[in-house]
Amino acid sequence: MSTQTPAPLHWKLVIDSADPHAQADFWAAALHYTTEDNSALVARLLSLGALPEEATVEHHGRAAFRDLIAVRHPDDPYDPDSGTGLGRRLLFQRVPEAKSGKNRLHLDLHPGAERRADEVARLTALGARVLREVKEPAGAWTVMADPEGNEFCVQ
Repeated sequence: MSTQTPAPLHWKLVIDSADPHAQADFWAAALHYTTEDNSALVARLLSLGALPEEATVEHHGRAAFRDLIAVRHPDDPYDPDSGTGLGRRLLFQRVPEAKSGKNRLHLDLHPGAERRADEVARLTALGARVLREVKEPAGAWTVMADPEGNEFCVQ
């Protein structure tokens, strides 16, 4: 009897946001990712009457969902019919409540120790802010917050 190893699951990280499009712009620039273009899917859903016009916005000159948008790694595959990434993705969804408390999950960015200061400066110019510098025997990193206050680290 052969045991078959299950295939890894496809996943995306979903981040609650007050302004998903601004967050997507920040993280696309921060990670050098691509903002997904769902305009063909939005148009198709509008034409079918499956999506009300008020559930859409124009973002960077194209139709987008009002309450969610994703960014993806530019080298990963995506569905050309929907614009949806099939690999590494962050999805930002609009929620009514503001962030409260410490993140239970965060991203670590790894530019390398020799590039950390330049990367922190670049991310600060994009709208992030430095929360603290950490130096421990195990290493050093900078704890930052994105424009909506979500913490992340630069190692």
